[in-house]
Amino acid sequence: MNKSRHAVIVAGLRTPFAKRRTALKHFSPLGLGKLVCGELLERVDIDPRTVEQVVFGQVIPSLQAPNVAREIVLGLGMPAEIPAYTVSKACITSYQTTVNVLEAIQEGAIECGIAGGTESASDVPIAVSKPFQEALHEAASAKTLLQRLAAFKEISLRDLRPRPPAIAEPTTGETMGEAGERMAKENGISRQAQDEFARRSHQHAAQAWREGKFSEEVMAVPIPPEFTDTLEEDNLLRPESDLADYAKLNPVFDRKYGSVTAGNSSPLTDGASALLLMNEAKARALGMPILGKIRSYAFAALDPFDQLLLGPAYATPIALERAGMTLADMDVIDMHEAFAATTLSTIQAFESVSFAREKLNRSQPIGEVDWDKLNVNGGSIAMGHPFAATGAREIAQTLGELKRRGGGVALCTACAAGGMGAAMVLEVTS
Repeated sequence: MNKSRHAVIVAGLRTPFAKRRTALKHFSPLGLGKLVCGELLERVDIDPRTVEQVVFGQVIPSLQAPNVAREIVLGLGMPAEIPAYTVSKACITSYQTTVNVLEAIQEGAIECGIAGGTESASDVPIAVSKPFQEALHEAASAKTLLQRLAAFKEISLRDLRPRPPAIAEPTTGETMGEAGERMAKENGISRQAQDEFARRSHQHAAQAWREGKFSEEVMAVPIPPEFTDTLEEDNLLRPESDLADYAKLNPVFDRKYGSVTAGNSSPLTDGASALLLMNEAKARALGMPILGKIRSYAFAALDPFDQLLLGPAYATPIALERAGMTLADMDVIDMHEAFAATTLSTIQAFESVSFAREKLNRSQPIGEVDWDKLNVNGGSIAMGHPFAATGAREIAQTLGELKRRGGGVALCTACAAGGMGAAMVLEVTS
């Protein structure tokens, strides 16, 4: 790579994450995206004309703004000449948007860009059945009232039932929760271990909030429709809960024999996050702060009929190898917590010799996970998981932690639907 094209992350910001149908329920994904990008530009005090590209992500489709990235540019009054496009890659969406902007800078195509993701689990498009859809089309083209009414003569009450977006894998018919339950069983992950991990996530996140660690990377959001109250912190935290509270919850995906519950899973969430990336020379010339760098990255995929959410165990060794480092070299490890069961399964795979040999064709395991380095400020179980926004949240949060430590290197990784995974090695110099 041309050294004059080194890319750096100048700043990262996110909204507080809110449980579905609560404080942020009146915001559309576009509204959340505009909020975070507008605030990001204001905080770094940069001329919007400096931005040459916006790549944003969204997983839950939006009928009103299918290219949410472009609408963010236009909605904020940024120069209309800035090209923008939208990415959807399940839970690793904003890993991909970040890489897209990074590669554009490294190729010399641009010098500055915004990456991120936005999601509203409260604003889900509802479809209609195919027969009702066809009747609506026929009625729309009818010329008389009788013809319009006739279009619906074959429609039954069942046809009128709304269809929410599919949550199951099209290939396997299995939901992510069902996959997490299956992974818990196959890998021997106990209910107690899952509950303990979930409680740990909440405790670490709550402590990070108390210590003010997120004050610079989370913006306050006035709550509509009155805008008299403000959401300043994630509203999903359970800092005072004990293990007995978790034990009372019933399994969700296998009610008789299961162990995955609402308490040890990441909740459906509303929120947005964004990163500002820039050519390093340009950033220094403009006097911009430098949050950190992406030393390496990797994406990987596996057969979704296998352990669907084990993608990090496939992507991580590639990213580490590209960085010329090992897991033991990492000062911090941030691993997306889709479910406690899947995160614990991934840790198990990291440390497994048989997994390395049979699945990765490697003689040595990825490495032992030091729990003092893992998700030190909590994770998705405690903060929530707005699908497209989680990756950028992890990246900014991890760089912030390294910055507070005076520098270092870290691994960020996440699983995703479809049997995919992402991993990044991040670096902050003192």
